[in-house]
Amino acid sequence: MPYIAVVSAVIALIGLTFSVDSRADSFTLENGHTVRDQGGRVISVNQPFQRIISLYGAHTENLFSLGLEAEIIGVSRYEAYPSAVVTKKVFSYRDDPEKFLAARPDLVLIRPMIARGYPQFVQRLEKSNITVISLQPANVREMYVYWQILGVLTGKRAQAERIIVNFKKTAADFRSLTENLPVKKQVYFEAIHSKMKTFTPDSMAIFALETAGGVNVAGDAKQVRRTNIAAYGKERILAKADRIDVYLAQYGAMNRPTVEMIKKEPGFRAIRAVKNNEIYIIDEMIVSRPTMRLLTGIYEIGSKLYPDIFTPQIKTTIQLD
Repeated sequence: MPYIAVVSAVIALIGLTFSVDSRADSFTLENGHTVRDQGGRVISVNQPFQRIISLYGAHTENLFSLGLEAEIIGVSRYEAYPSAVVTKKVFSYRDDPEKFLAARPDLVLIRPMIARGYPQFVQRLEKSNITVISLQPANVREMYVYWQILGVLTGKRAQAERIIVNFKKTAADFRSLTENLPVKKQVYFEAIHSKMKTFTPDSMAIFALETAGGVNVAGDAKQVRRTNIAAYGKERILAKADRIDVYLAQYGAMNRPTVEMIKKEPGFRAIRAVKNNEIYIIDEMIVSRPTMRLLTGIYEIGSKLYPDIFTPQIKTTIQLD
């Protein structure tokens, strides 16, 4: 994984308790070796898991970042990053559980959506003495704990801590690029076009936007059902039409906008960013997933907001490719 610098110091995890928040579905790392996941499971990790099936692309990407290519015996469908993932056997929570049992995993990593939607699948694995852990951080603070948990589960604590330290260092360097600007670009960041939804103020996407020097004009958006998506609505967007310097839209499974679609949205011609052709589509994989590629998302957003600052030379210097 590329970093801005090699960090030599590693912060010890033993004896500490890390907690994301007090929500019923939160996850924690207690005493350096006990994991409580988002399904309420409590797992004391006495030795690293060595045969892992990952059913969420972010889990897979992070496991690769920790140097666990050999330990990953299966991944979910449609994964493409990193390139080595294509060599792994594909699994799905819709498969017959016997397929999983035949692979003999000692750990299956899922996310809450799977736990809620396919409880019988999860129960079948657990009855066969396969450890199932459900994790999906909603913000950057949770992402750090999540990375620590992955390090504990796999015996890669030091590597996980290096990732955290390097992420924080690179994010701080990005933030410093625009901290002295007298005026910063005001941005609306679309999450779902058809429903006029944006992101919660503490989401990873807004972290990326603000770290790149953007000002979130929808800072008053309210969370929808404990997700990183926030309701907003066209009326509120248009009420700030003359303040929106840049219009960003996430592109992914839940939102497939185009610049033309946004331009043709009734009423949107009043938005300053639309008038000035400052509309940009951003891949959700680099702004909404808890991986080191969030740094790439920061750069991509910065290059749209401040192309004279977030130059190709900056990207080369920090080695994001």
